Amino acid sequence: MEERQLGRTGLIVSRLGLGLAALGRPGYINLGHAEDLARDYAVAAMAARTHAVLDAAWAAGVRYFDAARSYGRAEEFLAAWLTARGIAPVSVTIGSKWGYTYTADWRVDAVHHEVKEHSLMRLNRQIAESWALLGAQLDLYQIHSATIESGVLDDRAILEELARLRSDGLKIGLSVSGPQQSETLRRAMRIEIDHERVFDAVQATWNVLDPSAGPTLQAAHDAGIGVIIKEPLANGRLTARNLDPHFADRRRVLAGIADHNGLTVDAVALAAVLAQPWADVVLSGAATAAQLNSNLAALTLELDSTTLGRLLALGQRPDEYWRTRSRLPWN
Repeated sequence: MEERQLGRTGLIVSRLGLGLAALGRPGYINLGHAEDLARDYAVAAMAARTHAVLDAAWAAGVRYFDAARSYGRAEEFLAAWLTARGIAPVSVTIGSKWGYTYTADWRVDAVHHEVKEHSLMRLNRQIAESWALLGAQLDLYQIHSATIESGVLDDRAILEELARLRSDGLKIGLSVSGPQQSETLRRAMRIEIDHERVFDAVQATWNVLDPSAGPTLQAAHDAGIGVIIKEPLANGRLTARNLDPHFADRRRVLAGIADHNGLTVDAVALAAVLAQPWADVVLSGAATAAQLNSNLAALTLELDSTTLGRLLALGQRPDEYWRTRSRLPWN
């Protein structure tokens, strides 16, 4: 597994990382999530499954793991695994996020699974909760789904507190979502406190269905900001599970390239993301070891320019992409 520095943070990450959004809670929007969990939502079973995927990732060389306060018990499961395996902080890079609170009470049919609040009170409470679980293992703390509309990038008190945390040694990032994620990132790149840039890293969505943020992510990378790519498989829409008739033409292109290379559709879609030189780490959202192993095969595929062009031609308008994502059911 290739490793590289995350921007200018000094943190070392593997090219493929593991995000825990689908592992730390019973409900998520990934296609087929219920089947991945075999509909067994007991906490002990969920913890054991998470540890099994973490074990497989570690054995494959994955050295970046990403969680959030709103991912149910993801931080708890991750912390227990790090302790049980005796993994030292210097051997791994851990990121987490604040700004959403998990509210599903371990139910899949919850009315609201998470509630967003970008306030100083929420930051102070959630950083304390993350530290209580992860301690010195926590390397990167990110605003969860920052947007222009939320006002978090204009809140001086929050920005000053993030700058203080950064001066104490914690790296600071933000995740961005939605059709305006490039605009949000450009705004974040200009923010300084005491002539120091606040944000060390960004986590953004980029995949062959929505590659629109690419130029802005390239600019961020050139400026020394670490780039983490989330949802490279579009919450399962870029896998064999996507049987939507409206996806059929795109599926045929992906399947043809996959068959030609003896790989799976998800591996081909991930290879397109890994081919972007500005992507420091690309997050697998695997919920099973089998899914992770399928994702890992992307590391063996080097796409030529013609094939990469065919994949990028699958893109949708950003508003269409995010509208479809917003309709994915929690399962």
